[in-house]
Amino acid sequence: MQTKTKSDRFVWIDIMVTLLTLELMDYFYYGVRAVVLGSVCAGASVIAELICLRLMHRKFTADDLTCVSDALIISLMLPAVFDLKVAALACVFTAVAAKNIFGGRLNMIFSPAAAAYDFLYTSWKNQLLMFPDPHVRTGGFEKAGNLVSSASHSFNITGKMDASDFELLLGNVSGPAGAVSILLLAVAAVVLMLRRSISAGAFIGSISATVLLALIVPASVTRADSVKYTLVTNMVLFASVYIIADRRIAPKRDYYAFFYGFFLAAFSYIIVITTAKENAIVLVSLLFTPVALGFKNLEKHIELTQLEEQEEELKTAASSAETLGEEAAANEK
Repeated sequence: MQTKTKSDRFVWIDIMVTLLTLELMDYFYYGVRAVVLGSVCAGASVIAELICLRLMHRKFTADDLTCVSDALIISLMLPAVFDLKVAALACVFTAVAAKNIFGGRLNMIFSPAAAAYDFLYTSWKNQLLMFPDPHVRTGGFEKAGNLVSSASHSFNITGKMDASDFELLLGNVSGPAGAVSILLLAVAAVVLMLRRSISAGAFIGSISATVLLALIVPASVTRADSVKYTLVTNMVLFASVYIIADRRIAPKRDYYAFFYGFFLAAFSYIIVITTAKENAIVLVSLLFTPVALGFKNLEKHIELTQLEEQEEELKTAASSAETLGEEAAANEK
């Protein structure tokens, strides 16, 4: 158990390093308001976690700081100028309703970030999907003006993108700063998979489904553009790294995790193609909770069966050894 606890802490550190890098990019494009938003989300999550644990008569430990990484993921999916009070409310809702009411971090059923995003989407959709242009900086508590639709919205409607490939890589397009910084996300995905801090199977499955369907049913003029733009819009890459490939949610075995990520991303792509709904992959991830739980139950059943087989083999080996011992003793007599 001690080894597992240390492993979980290292995973959290790896995730936090990549998230803080994305926060720096957020600050570069949108100024101090982006930092304030991340800080408010983190603070609200920690306070809510403390209260929930106190009500459940549990102690707040270093492992419970995972709520900070969940809060940063939430903030990076929001417009940099999103209402601070509403963002804090979403973080509190996540800590209470989507996490601790089901048993806390040791019994994660939903992705906290996905639950918060879906919560905001149902009540604050218009505010959630309007963004400042890159390099338009807003003061820490100022109200922003001249908001625009995201690049994802434009692509979903027209199948085209006005930004160059260089701008797409650096995230110099309208949208959640954490989700449009493609180069940083690609590096984070590789690093986190190599360090086994995210589920490689779930991530590869999600990307594979997106690429495959973008080729079969192109969303743009050419198949190449369809693949390229589909991967960089609608938070596909961001969600694949921090939501679908979350080790707390995804199946443990890469084989099952691959199909979990594959079907989730495939279903999301179909929704985008048919309805032009932005960021469908985040919205759909909660619907696939039963799929993840089903795979986990299957894994437990397999592990239990293997354990029983090993115990049976040990009993058979012990019985054989005992029989051989008796035969050897009889021969000596």
